[in-house]
Amino acid sequence: MLTTPAVDSAAVAAPATTHEVVTWGASADRMGNAVPDRSYRLIVRTSAAGSGARIRLSNAFGDRPVTFGSAYSGLQKTGAALIPGSNRRVTFGGSRSVTVAAGDTVLSDPLPGRLPAATALVVSLHVSDAGGPATGHGMAMQTSYATTGDHTAEESADIWTERTGSWYYLDAVTVRTRPETGAVVALGDSITDGWQSSTGLNRRWPDYLARRLRATDSTPVEGVANEGISGNKVLADGAGQSALNRLQRDVLSHPGVRTVFLFEGVNDIKAHTGVTAQDMIAGYREIIDRTHTAGKCIVGATIAPFKGWYEWDAVAEAVRREVNEFIRTSGEFDAVTDFDRTLRSPYDAERILPSFDGGDHLHPNDKGMQAMADSVDIASLICHRQPT
Repeated sequence: MLTTPAVDSAAVAAPATTHEVVTWGASADRMGNAVPDRSYRLIVRTSAAGSGARIRLSNAFGDRPVTFGSAYSGLQKTGAALIPGSNRRVTFGGSRSVTVAAGDTVLSDPLPGRLPAATALVVSLHVSDAGGPATGHGMAMQTSYATTGDHTAEESADIWTERTGSWYYLDAVTVRTRPETGAVVALGDSITDGWQSSTGLNRRWPDYLARRLRATDSTPVEGVANEGISGNKVLADGAGQSALNRLQRDVLSHPGVRTVFLFEGVNDIKAHTGVTAQDMIAGYREIIDRTHTAGKCIVGATIAPFKGWYEWDAVAEAVRREVNEFIRTSGEFDAVTDFDRTLRSPYDAERILPSFDGGDHLHPNDKGMQAMADSVDIASLICHRQPT
């Protein structure tokens, strides 16, 4: 449980022997119209343990300021109900409220006490003043809650009767931990976002990877941030900004990141917009260069088979194979994870193995998600690069 030791406010200042690491993340996107006097109770799951937890609120897609009248952080008991005594006020520069400018983000003050790994953290936000486009993450694969008015301080679930499958405004949680501890950020599309995995059970492949990291004593990589967006592309905006356009905000801006794990490309290929393998390779190279410049390692994952999906054809398959050959053999990534080899059927290399197929021939089920995470070489996530 999250402990609250009796210390004065100066004690939350972290000693020099720790640093900040992202323990949870979700990509920001447009979420329809913002609603004032609206509260959200958002359920997220941590990866790395640490102290001094902070939340990051995003107004990345807003066209005007948004004001949060209050924010609280607690521990989930069940549904929208919190463990009694766990809900604590979150402040921003010592203030109970904060206004976030259009296109901006804000970090909260650190909370006292320790936040364990694999915690069902509950962040409750009251949006007191807002309009125009809202910012959030549409496909959370997690049930959260909403209500009218400010009920953020309440630990009971009584007023939190409206359910939502999205996260609003919250896009990261960080903790302070040992200086050698780092994080991996998964940059991807709907497969990384978890579509066809079991809602509320944290069975996306980055969740399974986080479990493996917790069970492994030999790696300093403990944090996992899932920055997948359903329908996302490497080269073109559409379902979220392209991987190229959101790389800095959704990935490189997070503290403590050692390695970027890139698993994108199928949406570019199957869209039949004329994207060639050379176009894809140029996009990958830009992401590699920018990641290396930031002092991070980057793992490239091959694009999984999708024959049977309605957009599949021989032309798209040829591009996929050429792109995968580049990922495997170019040596430009620091390491490679071969999701194509992990997921494909031994009887038809253009299809997902039926036992891994979520039903649409593109998205893996829970078993396939676990197989993906199990195929990642943990040692490949350790990075020793310096910014250039």
